[in-house]
Amino acid sequence: MTAVGRPLELQELEPREPGAGEVLVRVRAAGICHSDAHYRSGLSPMGPLPLTLGHEIAGVVERVGPGVASPAPGDRVGIHYLHACGRCPRCIAGQENHCPSSDMFGHHRDGGFAEAVTVPARNVVPLPAGIPFEHAAVMMCSSATALHALRKGRLQPGDDVAIFGFGGLGVSALQLARAMGAARIWVVDIRAERLELARHLGGIPIDASVENSEKRLLDHGQEVQVALDLVGLPGVMRQAIGCLGPGGRAVLVALSDQKLELDPYREILGRERELIGSNDHTLAELTELVDFVERGALDLSHAVTGRVPLEAGAINGVLDALEQNRAGVRTVVVP
Repeated sequence: MTAVGRPLELQELEPREPGAGEVLVRVRAAGICHSDAHYRSGLSPMGPLPLTLGHEIAGVVERVGPGVASPAPGDRVGIHYLHACGRCPRCIAGQENHCPSSDMFGHHRDGGFAEAVTVPARNVVPLPAGIPFEHAAVMMCSSATALHALRKGRLQPGDDVAIFGFGGLGVSALQLARAMGAARIWVVDIRAERLELARHLGGIPIDASVENSEKRLLDHGQEVQVALDLVGLPGVMRQAIGCLGPGGRAVLVALSDQKLELDPYREILGRERELIGSNDHTLAELTELVDFVERGALDLSHAVTGRVPLEAGAINGVLDALEQNRAGVRTVVVP
């Protein structure tokens, strides 16, 4: 990325040699997240440009720097995209997403739309041989962000869940909610193929293009305890809040620059609903996701719907499609 609002460019650069405590990872797969389109458009402030995008990264360790005993060259790894200090009280408590000095690969420093990337050894997540690199890349953001959001929503066994928006995060959120014991899981979207996928995965689809999703959910007795907004539009956020029963929790996940206006008493206070923000995820949650996949509770073969080479035109085409809401669930760059 050379400038805000311009297409990404292909450039030749030498990968940075790993320093003390670092590893160089040969990228095998890098997911194209909707956030990458937001970064390109300037919705979220970037690090110094030019900068390589891509924060959903999986690959093989190629070289290690001084003092690195693990991982070793040849190890399969995913990469936790948050570059945190590792020393402050929040990092020590496992809350590196709130580290005062944290930044992000593919957003503030060079990321994974490349043949190789250099990262701290503490940022790598060991990958079992049975997890494909393409699935692992999606896990590093899409799945982990969904898990973090469900944790923030305090999902309990038997809770009913509503998921607004069924892209990359939604596919993981539905499966993870089911694995965590959710009873009914409604999925709200406007695209027929996504709603059919939700039905295939055990969700109850609601086509928001033809029916009032909030009314449909309220007709079920106001029993939704956790609602996830994965869209980022004010009207959808209000529906996520409005479908909740007493004490329900609406978790806002999607990046948005649009203001949300609420009637505090009628929409929040009167029913003791909660409005919760959810940002990023933690290294511990990435490790937890590996367990979900290994025991068959999370199948990401449904999430990866496209593959493109490491070419600027191909990647820009996917980013354009994401901005126009015509992209597949998740496209992965395969260098």
